[in-house]
Amino acid sequence: MNTARLRDRVAASDPGLLRLAAGLRTVGAIALTLAVLGLLGASVPHLVTGAIMAMVATFAIREKQRSAQAVTLALGLPVALASLSLGALLSSRVLAGDLFFVALIFCAVYSRRFGDRGTALGLIGFQVYFVSLFVGATVSGLPELYGVLGVAFLGSAAARFLLVPETPTGLLERLREAFRVRLAQLVSAQLQLLDAGPEEIDEALKGVREGTARLHETALMIQGRLEEGTSDAAAARLVQRRVADAEIAAERLGLLLLSARSAESADTLTLHLPGAPAPRAGRMPDRDEAMDRVRRDLEALRLLVLRPAAARSGTALSQVRNRLLGYREEENLPPAPPAVQDVFRGIGEAARAVLGLRIALDGPQDESDDSPATARSREELDAEDAVIDAGEEDDEQEELTGLGRPTTRAAVQVAVGSSLAIVGGEFLSSQRWYWAVLTCWIVFINTASTGEILVKGYRRLLGTVLGVLAGIVLAGVVGQHTWTAFALVLVLVFAMFYTAPLSYTLMSFFVTAALGLLYTLLHTYSLSVLVLRVEESALGVACGVIAAAFVLPVRTDRRTNDLLVTVLERLDDVTEAAVDQLSGGSPEDLLDQARDLDQALADLRAATKPLTHPITPLRARRDTARYVVALLETCAYHARSLAATAELLPTHPSIAADPRLRRAGRRIGDNIAAIAAKVADERSAAAVETGPSIASLLETEVPGTPRFGRVTDRVLRHVQRLDETVVGLARPLHVPVAAPKR
Repeated sequence: MNTARLRDRVAASDPGLLRLAAGLRTVGAIALTLAVLGLLGASVPHLVTGAIMAMVATFAIREKQRSAQAVTLALGLPVALASLSLGALLSSRVLAGDLFFVALIFCAVYSRRFGDRGTALGLIGFQVYFVSLFVGATVSGLPELYGVLGVAFLGSAAARFLLVPETPTGLLERLREAFRVRLAQLVSAQLQLLDAGPEEIDEALKGVREGTARLHETALMIQGRLEEGTSDAAAARLVQRRVADAEIAAERLGLLLLSARSAESADTLTLHLPGAPAPRAGRMPDRDEAMDRVRRDLEALRLLVLRPAAARSGTALSQVRNRLLGYREEENLPPAPPAVQDVFRGIGEAARAVLGLRIALDGPQDESDDSPATARSREELDAEDAVIDAGEEDDEQEELTGLGRPTTRAAVQVAVGSSLAIVGGEFLSSQRWYWAVLTCWIVFINTASTGEILVKGYRRLLGTVLGVLAGIVLAGVVGQHTWTAFALVLVLVFAMFYTAPLSYTLMSFFVTAALGLLYTLLHTYSLSVLVLRVEESALGVACGVIAAAFVLPVRTDRRTNDLLVTVLERLDDVTEAAVDQLSGGSPEDLLDQARDLDQALADLRAATKPLTHPITPLRARRDTARYVVALLETCAYHARSLAATAELLPTHPSIAADPRLRRAGRRIGDNIAAIAAKVADERSAAAVETGPSIASLLETEVPGTPRFGRVTDRVLRHVQRLDETVVGLARPLHVPVAAPKR
């Protein structure tokens, strides 16, 4: 049991074991290279060169398919040989070497427009040239360096394809496991929210919020790997649907629990906005029979998620599953207040989502112990599966392989910044000026605005300063013990790759500490060298920021506005398609549109980090950015829920099309368009429109007929919340609100 729990924790903390695999693969490549070179009697400088080149050859390649990785690695070897040769040839020609280095940097950045392979080859070319400067490569020493380079690439290939292999299918399987564990963790957080006292509610709500975000992150990772990891397109679409269902059901259950704790319904904004006050108007009684049952059922749901394979004939878990699925039938709901009964309904829907996910991932299950409610849930899932299979179309969307002007702009900016870094670096040190160039290069990677570059540069500099201090300590401890130093370097390299996605500051810390050990091995270690490392890094950051600010600048405001418009457009697409389908329109691929919305929102969230960083002096601007992103996350939740409900239309008789929804959807679409127009152009006179509630728009004109016809209450709630949240976006974005039309 302890082993299983440890495995679950690792799977949840590192979805797909991507960080662990990257660290082990890189360390394995370096270790193999060092072992071979050591057996061949290579000198310490050649060992250092081989270690760095093995690392470069490993981390540069990002393709998902193994065949594509092999091709890129094979192409990278001649690129590396050419770069190493030119580095050695131009080492004595200062001006020519500097000019070539700038040209190489431009080409390396520009090559990103050609996709992952172009990015990898550009990165290899730049890094190998940098290594040639670092180890002082000469023309006479090229034959031996060629051999070192060949061993490094072979070590990288062996680590990638033999020691730590990674297949799209295996990676997707690990991501599914991570989704299962994170779903169970979210249920545990919801249970803590249920039991939290008044002084614990904020911390419990934070746990639910973080669990929801982590589950959503894993869902996006799965969706990004489905095409490569699943041979059958219909099966991939089915998994995508079931993952989306489970995510929506889990988030909705958290909202229902939050609402049941308070005297009034909680808004989804409470789950999305960090620091939002939690409802405090009421608390569930500790010993109420219904509350005890809710607690037991949440524990049962968590067990169902964690141990789906145990749900076999005759087991207690099968009985638990049947009971939870029974809550989908009104006659099986326990006596309780309406808000608490909603929680039971949410538990039933979550159990159905878990069942559907299990069937999609592992195939048909034993049905001998099914209750009538479970049998009905299976029939619904089978009907949905049939619709998905029948509706599958080979609709390949054209992907952009180039970024056009943004790539050219970045290449020009890096070239200018690197030129400044070369000139400034020469004043600091004629021997190690290239550290400033490296820092300037790095701060531009995966950044797109001046603010992003400034924040990344700050983190790089902080990590470098701390790493220098650690390097001083480690160098003093290791002394001249070569293999002890290399062993510590391997540990630091693993830590660098394992922490890279979590903290850029930590990554910079580990790489600087490792460099301190490499300096020791090369007999060039001194306190002045490490201090120079900090100075060159600060210079590189400054040059990068200057280039970003004055050479074809992309202001953070402009980038976030562009991305905000994209999010609004994607939101409009999903909402319009879902409402149209719920109104009787033709079916569309709603899941892919919802995925595009999620990706656009993730891009916006990343772009606003400079605005929301703790060190930003513009507090009001920071709060506004956080609030807008939270509102958009709330909109995305309701849009995803509408899309999921719309896709149930062909199989669920309880959810039928209602043409009156189209009128309500038109108002939401017009308001989204008005906000997008105002964000794109401040001179726009567009205004959002308020008016009667969505429910009142659906009032029947025939006396005595049901108020909402065939439209479910859930659809109404999502449409109403989406309408209110879209109008709520108007205030922080300074969009005027027009008077209701009469």
